[in-house]
Formats: sequence, C-alpha cells, structure tokens
Amino acid sequence: MTVKFALLGAGRIGRVHAKAVAGDADARLVAVADAVPEAAQAIADAYSCTVRTIAEIEAAADIDAVVVCTPTNTHADLIERFAHAGKAVFCEKPIDLDLARVKGCLDVVEKAGAVLMVGFNRRFDPHFAAVRAAIDEGRIGPVEMVQITSRDPGPPPISYIKTSGGIFRDMTIHDFDMARFLLGEEPDTVFATASVLVDPAIGAAGDHDSVSVVLTTASGKQCSISNSRRATYGYDQRIEVLGAKGAISAENQRPVSIEIANAEGFTRPPLHDFFMTRYTQAYAAEIAAFVAAVSAGAPASPSGADGLKALALADAALRSVKEARAVEISEVLG
Repeated sequence: MTVKFALLGAGRIGRVHAKAVAGDADARLVAVADAVPEAAQAIADAYSCTVRTIAEIEAAADIDAVVVCTPTNTHADLIERFAHAGKAVFCEKPIDLDLARVKGCLDVVEKAGAVLMVGFNRRFDPHFAAVRAAIDEGRIGPVEMVQITSRDPGPPPISYIKTSGGIFRDMTIHDFDMARFLLGEEPDTVFATASVLVDPAIGAAGDHDSVSVVLTTASGKQCSISNSRRATYGYDQRIEVLGAKGAISAENQRPVSIEIANAEGFTRPPLHDFFMTRYTQAYAAEIAAFVAAVSAGAPASPSGADGLKALALADAALRSVKEARAVEISEVLG
C-alpha cells in the first residue's frame, strides 16, 4: 500500500517532512496547503504535487493522511477536522499549549477511531534508539539515572518566542519525551530552574533561555535535563544513561566524523548546525513508522497520550520555576 499524503504547512519543519515523505518508497506526497502561496508552490514544484486548500484536502478521496506543520494554535482543530474526515494524522508537537484542549482533542480522535502520531522525532534517531535497545537488552541493568543535554546553536526570533508557549513547551518538551522513553517509568515529580542569560529580549517576552530540570519517578529514578538557547560550538545533543551494571551514552554527531592529529593537537569538524541536518535520519524513520501504522490500521507511536504527558511535564516545570518548588504531575494533570 502506498500512503498518499497532504502536507499542511510549508514552513521550515514542513519542508523537512516533505523531504521525508517524498523519500519513502511506501508514501507519496500528493498535495500541499499553506497560507503563503509562494511557500506552498515551492514544495509543489520540488515534489511534483498540487497546491490545494485545507477544505479540498479534507474532502479529497486521493489523500489518506496529513502531516500537520502549521502554527501550534491550529494543531488541535486540524487534528479533529481530519480525524472526522477519516484521514490519519501526523502532527508536529505540541498538540496544543493547553492541557484541557489536548484532552478534548484526544477524545475526538478516539471517538473517530483515527490514527494519530505526534512528532517526537528523537525517539527515531538511530543513536538514541540504540541506547534504548541496549537498555531493553539488559546490557546496563535497570536504569537508575538519565542525563540529557540539548542546546540550540542560537535563539529563534523574538516573534517566534512570543507564540511558542515558552522554552519548556517548545524546546524542553522533546527532552521530556526522551526522558520518558529512556527511564522506563513515568516521572511523577518535576523541579526546574530557569534564567535569561542569552538575550534580555527573551526575558522581556516572558520566556527563559537557559533551564535545568530534574525529573523523579516514584521508585526514585532520576533524569536531569540541561537546555540552552545558545551553544556557540553547534547543535549540542547528548544523552547518558546510568544503570545498575554500567552506562551507555550517545555522543554529539558531526556531518563528517573524522579526527585530525598533528603538532597543534587533536581536532574534529564542527557539530551539525541545527535539527534539520542532525535529525535527518530520525525524520525519515518516524515517517516510515507512521506509514507502517497507517498501512496496518494500527495505533501509531508516539501517540496523542505521549504528547499529553510531555506537555504535562512542561507545565509542571513552568509551575516549578514560578513557585520555586518541586511540582507533582498530578497537580497539573488533575
């Protein structure tokens, strides 16, 4: 079965997903929609698909699934709309910035019997996936502690900051999902600190650019997360998992993995410059997993519930910063 896709949103992440869909032998990009006609046409020209309206895609018999890459405040509405239309939905994170709205959206998806997958692409990174596989194989024993480092090379525009929902819901949410992926237990307590060290304008917009988070599970397992909007040396993405019998880590990746040794010392090429190149394989693998789920009529993973739980951790972290205390997840989930 070839799964026929429509792309909703032709911005930066939309272009990433268009490439992933077009590169999958079991998928075909049929249509694209965007509020900016030039952006939609550029993708249509690149991948030989048609530009259509949202309504046309909703009614189209030649489209099986949609990839939602529109602004966050449109995600839940589009998920519900296309679930009712009988389309499978792949949606970029988050589903919405409000937990109650996410819960309502997931109820609609369940009643419609639709396939929904949330775009936590890092689960599909081959290096991070290999860490999880080693854990599952018992190679380091039961997991005890996880460390996640995730630092962007530079901050996004202030206009984006103002609509992003804040660093915890926009950036750290990926790390919250990765923590759940690696710990093997649900975190039930969050303690977070946050500062403005990179750009005062980010603080003026009501956000932070430098945060640290500690997640703790009921059994005492811990995950520490370090985020910054500035890493002058490149896109810093590392994880380490300590178990009862040993440890496993995934190091930073480079476009070219070489090391030069001479009289001046040891040098290596710079890191990837951002997510578009660092996670190319992950984006392709997650679309392949979505295609497989749609073809089999099976549930997709990460699911809408995964999206809800990651957002709950983000909300708890924000409350922790505001109230300078550890926050239990039950306080935000109800």
